[in-house]
Amino acid sequence: MYDGAVQDLIDELGHLPGVGPKSAQRIAFHLLAADAADVKRLADAITTVKEKVRFCETCGNVAESEQCRICADPRRAEDLLCVVEEPKDVVVIERTREYRGRYHVLGGAIDPMNGVGPDDLRIRELLARLGDGKVQEVIIATDPNIEGEATATYLTRMLVPMGVTVSRLASGLPVGGDLEYADEVTLGRAFEGRRTVS
Repeated sequence: MYDGAVQDLIDELGHLPGVGPKSAQRIAFHLLAADAADVKRLADAITTVKEKVRFCETCGNVAESEQCRICADPRRAEDLLCVVEEPKDVVVIERTREYRGRYHVLGGAIDPMNGVGPDDLRIRELLARLGDGKVQEVIIATDPNIEGEATATYLTRMLVPMGVTVSRLASGLPVGGDLEYADEVTLGRAFEGRRTVS
């Protein structure tokens, strides 16, 4: 549609998750109109993140050294391990300031429709981490969707025979939500996770 470099930029931006053709075009023209120094800073940030950032050898979170800041923190509880799908999930949980244990990032969820099986995830590494007996409880914090539920079920079957306590994050109705808008799975989870009111 456009000549050379502009179309190449639009095409490359269109490969980013959540960026459709129109958004890619808007971003490309924003970059064309932006100050050259701002665009250079963006390009440098992208290059730097690819050069410096890697995955923590222990948990799989993003890190700039062998271990992420959470695994390197001696104040974190070693007997509590929260299993998440992606590094972005670690950030979400950390924002709550409620969890003081360690993490294990799987690198995705079991998704047979897209060819992702248990061997494609960091499950072997999880089992190896549990081998020393320090971890007493594993909290499974996968997404409450079909893939996340399949992953949680698979992990539960693997972990329970190892003698660790396995728990799953509670799920159900969001605060401020209406019953009429809740899907059946969410409403079912809300009933399963109900508590006695005193």
